[in-house]
Amino acid sequence: MIKVGIAGGAGYTGGELIRLLLGHPDAQIVFVNSESQSGRLLAEVHEGLWGDTDMKFTSDLPFDNVDVMFFCFGHGKSEAFLHNHSVPEHVRIIDLAQDFRLRSKVPFAPNTPNDRLSSQCHDFIYGLPEVNRTSIAQARHVANPGCFATCIQLGLLPAAAMHLLKGCVSVNAITGSTGAGQKPSATTHFSWRNSNISIYKAFTHQHIPEIRQTLNQVQGELQASIEFIPYRGDFARGIFATEVIHTNADADSLIEGYRNFYKDEPFTHYVDGPLDLKQVVNTNKCLVHCDYIDGKLLITSCIDNLLKGAVGQAVENMNLMFGLDERTGLRLKSSAF
Repeated sequence: MIKVGIAGGAGYTGGELIRLLLGHPDAQIVFVNSESQSGRLLAEVHEGLWGDTDMKFTSDLPFDNVDVMFFCFGHGKSEAFLHNHSVPEHVRIIDLAQDFRLRSKVPFAPNTPNDRLSSQCHDFIYGLPEVNRTSIAQARHVANPGCFATCIQLGLLPAAAMHLLKGCVSVNAITGSTGAGQKPSATTHFSWRNSNISIYKAFTHQHIPEIRQTLNQVQGELQASIEFIPYRGDFARGIFATEVIHTNADADSLIEGYRNFYKDEPFTHYVDGPLDLKQVVNTNKCLVHCDYIDGKLLITSCIDNLLKGAVGQAVENMNLMFGLDERTGLRLKSSAF
């Protein structure tokens, strides 16, 4: 059994991760850390867990008792955590924040003390299995991709492999309210979000650099601009993205390229018909579809932001790191009605 510790387990990602791991046949949760909820039952905070576990949150961090740590902190807190805590060498780390997603600009020294670890000096592997599967399997530390980044990259990767990303790539994507985290804010309040839609961080979203990094890795050189407009949606979970590329390539070869790129993937699938969000909610799947219209390739991709966009992909990465079948504990069916 893989012995698991979770730090920052009181939020949406922490609750979803606990839910998945309680049903994982090869993993055992040893502790769930939360300073704010210490001493409370997990089910008092994550109420969907009543009847599944009598574990309590703890303020302790018994690193020596686990094989892997999941960091479910807010962005910027994982790096600070590693500055302030000595995680044993044998403990693998999967970080769900954005702190280590961009490649280090300085070679990593394995014996670097934690007080010198920084986002400019790290050995975290970017945890997108569709492109980094072999590296993830050998990694000690994995940086889980962002939710928007996962959905958008998986829509564009086959195009990058065909060297089609040469001009402006237009991207629009809408996300559910859980993408904003569990802490209430003005734009997650029910009375504001209900029957409403809005744009935020147009062309400046924090996931653009990691998207460019991966597309550059696959295409070899990326000069194209990624013009991304994110939307807040009137629903709880899921991301639905559309991407437009201008190309004169043959339509049949484009679609065949997409189909072949994902033909052996366990979770990402090319679908011949139009997509809708309910096909992926409560699953670790990404579904992708293409239409070619008047010299424009329209790509649709969708995921569950909390699963393939966060903890489902994190468990997928854990499975790879410990030599398990990638699908272990993740055979989830969508709630299509």
